[in-house]
Amino acid sequence: MKLCSISSIPAVFQEICRITCCTALLNSPLATNLIFPSAPRYHDLVNAHYATSAPLQPACFFQPQSADQVGLAISLLAEADDGSSQCQFAIRGGGHTPWKGAAGVEGGVTIDLALMNTTMYNPDTSSVTIMGGAKWGDVYKALQPHGVAVTGGRSDTVGVGGLIIGGGLSYFGNKYGLACDNVLDFEVVLGNGQIIGVNDTSHPDLFRALKGGANNLGIVTKVELRAFEQGPLWGGLIGHTSADISRQNRALVTLTSNLVHTPHAQAVTIWNYNAESKSMVVASGLQHTRGAEDSAIFREFLDIPQIFSTLRRTDIYGLMMETAPPPGKRAMFLTLTFGNNVRALEYLRTLHDESIGAATPRAESSDWDFITFLPPFPSVLGDASRRKENILGLFDYKTLRNKPKIDA
Repeated sequence: MKLCSISSIPAVFQEICRITCCTALLNSPLATNLIFPSAPRYHDLVNAHYATSAPLQPACFFQPQSADQVGLAISLLAEADDGSSQCQFAIRGGGHTPWKGAAGVEGGVTIDLALMNTTMYNPDTSSVTIMGGAKWGDVYKALQPHGVAVTGGRSDTVGVGGLIIGGGLSYFGNKYGLACDNVLDFEVVLGNGQIIGVNDTSHPDLFRALKGGANNLGIVTKVELRAFEQGPLWGGLIGHTSADISRQNRALVTLTSNLVHTPHAQAVTIWNYNAESKSMVVASGLQHTRGAEDSAIFREFLDIPQIFSTLRRTDIYGLMMETAPPPGKRAMFLTLTFGNNVRALEYLRTLHDESIGAATPRAESSDWDFITFLPPFPSVLGDASRRKENILGLFDYKTLRNKPKIDA
């Protein structure tokens, strides 16, 4: 029996085992892609996360440049592990998830895909091939000269792989569905190091599972998405006073109810409380992906008194930079989905205020924000569902009223 396969060995020997896993990569053609704690770059890689609450310190970083290198690394780590569970590794794509362990590992091997970040437009197939370590800001900048876009994220620091395998909200979701609904092909490294293509004819079960099935099914090293023509957008932020939140809520309900008839429109409302100033910024982010400045769907929002406005014709990158929370702070994300009605929004406002009241006396400083984002989620009931690509199986809850009851 090997020492590293004994589950109760002392901590000092556990450290040796973790280093041994890095050594397995060091004694291979992958040696030049390893970064150890003694290297000047190591500290920067530890902190290369969106949130300061996420970093962990691996025994080494491995930065592959191809799927072949990822596959070889997984094979070597599996062999070195010998069933001991000591050769733990984690995958980091964009590193946007804010909690520890989501995109890193303590004492093991963090496989950082940051060098696999290219974006290539394929005009012959009207598709875009994106490597697994790319971030959406880089993707949109690469596609802009071609006059095309894809259904991707709304924050420049969000990784491509993580967003897609989580579902993926987008500026274009109302027209084209979730980001995962628009995947044509995945390149995936399996747990044995094998590299496979995954689509609707090759490994179709895995293809379906990866569309929203999260990150334990394989390592996505490349994804191919449908592309579509895209010119300038119209949009930006308008600010309101806290006294107008109820009007903002009513406007959001009206807009959400009508988005299915206006496929190029989208919106998000934001309540951002800053503890240092003890004030709240109330904003509405409006977007029209065909550049229409006078769409009637935004009328209720535009009728609310404004304390600032950045509405203009712009590109995707300029738009996404406005609503993305800045990196460099500790963070925690919580998500809730509920029906489109004013009563629910007003109750959420109460919870927002109560949460601030509960957090204030417990906070060790005033350097914190409490932010509520309210993006409508109607897209899967629009064009995407008519193409039968509503992969998550979401439906209009109102249709339940017309279904016959089933006796238990």
